[in-house]
Amino acid sequence: MATRKLLSQLLQRIIKPIEGFGAALILLFQSIVWLFRPPYRWRLLIIQMEFIGAGSTFIVMLTGLFTGMVFAVQTIQTFRLFNAETLVGSVVALSLMRELGPVLTALMVTGRVGSAIATEIGTMRVTEQIDALYAMAVHPVQYLVVPRMLAAVIMLPILTAFCDLVGIGGAYLVSVGMMGVDGGMFLDKIQIYASSWDVTSGLIKAAVFGLIITLVACYKGLNATGGARGVGLATTSTVVLSSILILISDYFLTLVLYR
Repeated sequence: MATRKLLSQLLQRIIKPIEGFGAALILLFQSIVWLFRPPYRWRLLIIQMEFIGAGSTFIVMLTGLFTGMVFAVQTIQTFRLFNAETLVGSVVALSLMRELGPVLTALMVTGRVGSAIATEIGTMRVTEQIDALYAMAVHPVQYLVVPRMLAAVIMLPILTAFCDLVGIGGAYLVSVGMMGVDGGMFLDKIQIYASSWDVTSGLIKAAVFGLIITLVACYKGLNATGGARGVGLATTSTVVLSSILILISDYFLTLVLYR
């Protein structure tokens, strides 16, 4: 009896994540279908773009600024051992455009936007507001999920571009103004070693991360149960799961984009 109970608990631990993954894929498919079906709720899209994009600009730019500055200091100290300080600009720019910019932007947006989306939709679920949408013949996926998902896919690349620019600017200030690196060589090495694909690939990553953040947040919110405690658990799991998926997907996207 004890063995059967233990086996049942083990199977539940295995099956539950698989069921959740399948349900999230169904939600993604429904969102794609509703994306092309009227009515098109442009006002909701603009509101979400403002919330996700404009609302996150300061924290993303602040993150990019100090990331670029710290990375420049560490890189210069290492490169001086080989008399290669002039390569600091290209190393910082490539690192920000390919990896640090998209990933750090996504993690900041996860903490700010992902948690807010999960809390808002989860509260609507436990207070039966989503059931009211069904009663008014409004599909929750079209009304709640599609605007947020589309806004994140649009705004995450823009936020990443801001992060990259500010990060490179911060690295320039530290390298040239404080560490004595030649400003012309700093910029020249970026032009030599960085390509348009480095920028494009980072923006592609950012769009995928935006999709992941909103998909997880909306799924957790729509499936929240148990009142206020359930909403809190949905919010916490959204931030944790989104962060893990961002890091995992970043690895596989890197393999695909830079092979």
